[in-house]
Amino acid sequence: MSESNVPSALASSPADEPLIFAATLTPHRSLGPAGYSAFMLVFGATCFFSGLLFWRIGAWPIAGVFGLDFAVMWFAFKLNYRSARAFEDVAVSRSTLVIRKVAPNGRAAELRLDPYWTRLEAREEEDEGMIRLAAVCRGMAVPIGDFLNPDDRASFARALGDALAQVRSPPSLAGSV
Repeated sequence: MSESNVPSALASSPADEPLIFAATLTPHRSLGPAGYSAFMLVFGATCFFSGLLFWRIGAWPIAGVFGLDFAVMWFAFKLNYRSARAFEDVAVSRSTLVIRKVAPNGRAAELRLDPYWTRLEAREEEDEGMIRLAAVCRGMAVPIGDFLNPDDRASFARALGDALAQVRSPPSLAGSV
């Protein structure tokens, strides 16, 4: 989870309305590009030399299986990194809660909710922590951060809950005298 100053979700909101909260949620991938390259190099070399060994002892069909193993592993990582391109922008101002979800293929869906009437609904399991978080407004439940781990989801829920509580509190009268 990373916070940003102005996510793209509020690019079309009134410029004079300050943001109370803004965050961009991204899926975590523990293996970066350098680690992926190193892993695939070692895995590919292992598959190649193992296949070569089996070819030399006369079990040549097994050499093809090692090539298939490498292809399946490469394809699985390709799908995994493709799914990591998804993200969600969440922004709260006094008049709008914007949830913008961008799928791995780039398609975006944006929902605008009234933050005053929005409540957070969390589902927790005793052993696993928070397994689901949704913003509920007027009967519509919008899941948020499905790709986050339970600890990050709980931390984000606290921060978003604080922002929604701030919207419900009356504005400060300090500057209006």
